[in-house]
Amino acid sequence: MRPGPLQLAALPPLSLYVHLPWCLRKCPYCDFNSHEWRSGGGSDALPEQRYIDALVADLDAALPLVWGRTVHTIFIGGGTPSLFSPAAIDRLIGDLRARLKLAPDCEISLEANPGTFERDRFRAYRAAGVTRLSVGVQSFNDEHLKALGRVHDRAQAIAAVEEAAAAFDTFNLDLMYALPGQTLEGLDADLSQALALAPPHLSVYHLTIEPNTYFAKFPPTIPEDDAAYEMLDRITERTAANGLQRYEISAYARPGHACAHNLNYWQFGDYLGIGAGAHSKLSFAHRVVRQVRFREPRLYMDNAIAGRAVAQSEEVGIAALPFEYMLNALRLKDGFRLAEFGERTGLAITSIQRGLEEAERKGLIERDLARVWPTTRGFDFLSDLQSIFLPD
Repeated sequence: MRPGPLQLAALPPLSLYVHLPWCLRKCPYCDFNSHEWRSGGGSDALPEQRYIDALVADLDAALPLVWGRTVHTIFIGGGTPSLFSPAAIDRLIGDLRARLKLAPDCEISLEANPGTFERDRFRAYRAAGVTRLSVGVQSFNDEHLKALGRVHDRAQAIAAVEEAAAAFDTFNLDLMYALPGQTLEGLDADLSQALALAPPHLSVYHLTIEPNTYFAKFPPTIPEDDAAYEMLDRITERTAANGLQRYEISAYARPGHACAHNLNYWQFGDYLGIGAGAHSKLSFAHRVVRQVRFREPRLYMDNAIAGRAVAQSEEVGIAALPFEYMLNALRLKDGFRLAEFGERTGLAITSIQRGLEEAERKGLIERDLARVWPTTRGFDFLSDLQSIFLPD
């Protein structure tokens, strides 16, 4: 409650992110904090219990920052969280429930990859308390899967999605497009297979070449921008015809199946991140703070168990808040309420007035007295729209 530069009338909704950092193989396009686990068994087994000990110690140390606040969503991401056994996930969720005030309808999501799929494993995650699965398929084409470094094939992907549909009331299917050598016909084939599995939610990502990845050192040939735009148009057209509405720049969902956790991010809600390299954004009455945990898993475990998991903590400056808010909110098709901008940032709408006028003049947004939302052109050129709000 000490004095600060902001005056927040109320705190935004709070989510929890839990990072499980290990994968069977590091994908060549991936710039997330993920680490290959090469196990020979025995003493080389995945350190599930020690890592959960570290997560619990991390959370215990962070509790004073969120004391009394209700947690509305939990997302267990990675890495490949489905490398962890159902028993370990059951222990993790039990430990979280014992320490946090969870909303009665708390969405608890877990990322899973078809390469770690075993029959009945997904049902065991459901029994442990997971309510939503996110299945990282990326493609149903074996050649593309190989080029992406994925450890599963088409048949495993289909089996995993079918099992997710049988075990969960809602789940997410992840696809990528603009893949090396992919044509519009190839994208159509992937999309047809995905839609045939009737996912209630579909996330679709353009393959991008990120710094410090294998693809950055050895870049593959990917479709030109015009071809990629054509692919995205096809995705939007066909998903709509199948009852999936685009509610965010890369997400399509049937009514009632939008991802509440991701929505909280885009609406500039708060999130506490625990786990190796996890990020937090936490609001207080007079300030907004960002934190980062130690990134390397063993270093994280050692520090978290010793009660010092946070590697960096800094206050978000007033000048950066408008851009940070707009960077998120403009990803949503319905945009944001003008009143919510003030509620989440503590700033007057005049702080983005000039940017709104420029964006409207360029045809990137529309607005009325209550809301601002991106136009179709604004969605197509989202980076240009967001950059208008960069601080001077």
